[in-house]
Amino acid sequence: MSEPHTKEAAAGGNKMGTMPIPKLLISMSLPMMISMLVQALYNIVDSMFVAQLNEDALTAVSLAFPIQTLMIAIASGTGVGINALLSRNLGEKNYEAADSAAKNGLFLGIASCIIFAVIGGLGSHFFFAAQTDNQTIVTYGTQYLTIITVCSAGIFLQITLERLMQSTGKTIYNMITQGTGAIINIILDPILIFGLFGLPKLEVAGAALATIIGQVIAVLMSFYFNLTRNKEINISLRGFHPHMRTIAVIYEVGIPSIIMQAIGSVMTFGMNKILLIFSSTAAAVFGVYFKLQSFIFMPVFGLNNGMIPIIAFNYGARNKDRIIQTIKLSVAIAVSIMMFGLAIFQTLPGFLLKNLFDASENMLKIGVPALRIISLSFLFAGYCIIVGSVFQALGNAVYSLIVSAARQLFVILPVAYAFARIFGLHMVWWSIPIAEIASVVMSTVLLRHIYKTKIKQLGT
Repeated sequence: MSEPHTKEAAAGGNKMGTMPIPKLLISMSLPMMISMLVQALYNIVDSMFVAQLNEDALTAVSLAFPIQTLMIAIASGTGVGINALLSRNLGEKNYEAADSAAKNGLFLGIASCIIFAVIGGLGSHFFFAAQTDNQTIVTYGTQYLTIITVCSAGIFLQITLERLMQSTGKTIYNMITQGTGAIINIILDPILIFGLFGLPKLEVAGAALATIIGQVIAVLMSFYFNLTRNKEINISLRGFHPHMRTIAVIYEVGIPSIIMQAIGSVMTFGMNKILLIFSSTAAAVFGVYFKLQSFIFMPVFGLNNGMIPIIAFNYGARNKDRIIQTIKLSVAIAVSIMMFGLAIFQTLPGFLLKNLFDASENMLKIGVPALRIISLSFLFAGYCIIVGSVFQALGNAVYSLIVSAARQLFVILPVAYAFARIFGLHMVWWSIPIAEIASVVMSTVLLRHIYKTKIKQLGT
């Protein structure tokens, strides 16, 4: 059995080390970029239909976003740890350890959803009541967040099972499961929200249920594909007992990723608190921005996923030229994507708000200048995202964590709060472009250090 694995590894190594970088980067990234775009549909569809109810419903879903982001951060970060350990064990042909990594990963996914079910069931009302005294928003938000958290098995198990497929290179099945879940969500949203075909009108709760049903079907499909197509690992939990050392290794890699992603949840919660000083509409605008920008940022994140293994492989092979070529091409593609997004946000903010989210005149008054100001950060964001992933690929993930924490916690929130108090709402949005400029400076300084200490010497 070892010979096919050896041949497969050799073929993969040959491709990573010899295929022309443009062709290699596109072939590695394009499936990921498509998957990320599909994932962005989950972020926006609920809000599009909920906005047709009223602005309070849209605000409620926007205020729930930090908790959803936190769940995704924990699931994805744990998935990074599972992926790393499982891939390493398979590379070493230690199939028993690989099975242990997969089974313990599933155990962690189940444990996480139980924890969030308890926290969400008991704390959803408090979470919204702590942010606003608008009882309509509190009621809508409590309904939405309770369903999303109590039924969080969908998101945790979906991400975990997809990481198992990704570890063995079967990402095509992830595209199928994600796409199916997103389509089901889109179909069910209007049916459950507005009570079509004789079903009860569930409003915001219907949006949550549509999301959960889409996720659960994706989970069932992922289970099927893992059982029937992913022959490299065994995920049967019969006779399973948690293995603390395996769990510790998963979290050694996963916790930095969880923290980095969770920082975004903290920043969003803090910004919502600042914006609610002015109005719930301002918070709704910020939520809408996050939904819209995901369609620009997600392809760049998909590009990252394709870029990281190329840089990591060629760093191991001491091929400086291919590393530099990959970085330059990735930055060029990322910046091009972000410039396309900038053009859309600058020219069509009113169209996006009105046609996708049924924005009121007040929301347009706040939202149009907000989207134009915030999107100026796109000028720098593509470069910063790629550089952060270069740090991860070269084993310096802590640099990414430093830049992310500084940008979101030590620039955006303090600047936004100061501008809110001194100048008013119209200046709060400038905190994001300012933070991105700071991120460019920090990322460039750290990249120069990485180049001098790790990349430059590879050619000697």
